[in-house]
Amino acid sequence: MTLIKRIFTPLLLLFVLSFFKVNAASVDTVLTHSTVMNKDMKVVVVQPANYSTDKKFPVLYLLHGYSGNYSDWILKVPSITKLADKYDMIIVCPDGGFASWYFDSPMNKQSQYETYFSKELVSYIDGHYSTISDRTGRAITGLSMGGHGALYLAFKHQDIYGAAGSMSGAVDLRPFPDNFGIKQVLGTYKEHPDLWEKNSVINMVYILKPSALAIIFDDGADDLFFAVNNALHQKLLDKKIPHDFTSRPGAHTWEYWGNSINYQALFFSRFFNKEK
Repeated sequence: MTLIKRIFTPLLLLFVLSFFKVNAASVDTVLTHSTVMNKDMKVVVVQPANYSTDKKFPVLYLLHGYSGNYSDWILKVPSITKLADKYDMIIVCPDGGFASWYFDSPMNKQSQYETYFSKELVSYIDGHYSTISDRTGRAITGLSMGGHGALYLAFKHQDIYGAAGSMSGAVDLRPFPDNFGIKQVLGTYKEHPDLWEKNSVINMVYILKPSALAIIFDDGADDLFFAVNNALHQKLLDKKIPHDFTSRPGAHTWEYWGNSINYQALFFSRFFNKEK
């Protein structure tokens, strides 16, 4: 019995480890090319454990914040792999540059991130993975700068994204004229107030079609962007635009975002399943 037990235990351990290795999301870093910016861009792609080309999967685009990069989410919140498995979705973490703010800069031709995200990147992901290649299978969210970027891109491209979110997003750029590198891509607020006005998410509510876009956003009560998020919430209420807005304890931290993504992933999963 002792010999059998000694043999069986290592074999059982090997089997268990193999099971979890096979039945876990895979994480790849791929290199994409942006023609509009003439440069290569790295992207983390998380595929659920049961990924197969025999099935079409929804995609969640997950954006990083100011001064971050494509690896932020997978390094700081590795549990997003479990969300890919739990909700049977592909999660894409692209590189949005140090301070791109995810729009096409009129000041810097090397910062054309709206075109890259909504045309080049989406085309690459749909061309290389088995995806639901229309808005019913696409959601986008992000933190801080990425929260602004996710709503900005989804508001402007409702034909591409069906659902959008934001975590601690800087949804109004105007209160921060000297912060976060915004003037590098829009010029100074004093010289170009029109650019700051039209590129602030809070001023883009007018282009939303009621119920056309599933929207979720949240912010911590101690966050520096809490006031602008609450203002966006009130504006959406005034315009009778359906949305989910949550405020919970927390600040501008990875602890907050690591918790928030769980609620948003559930929201997006419900959207994907409703759209089937």
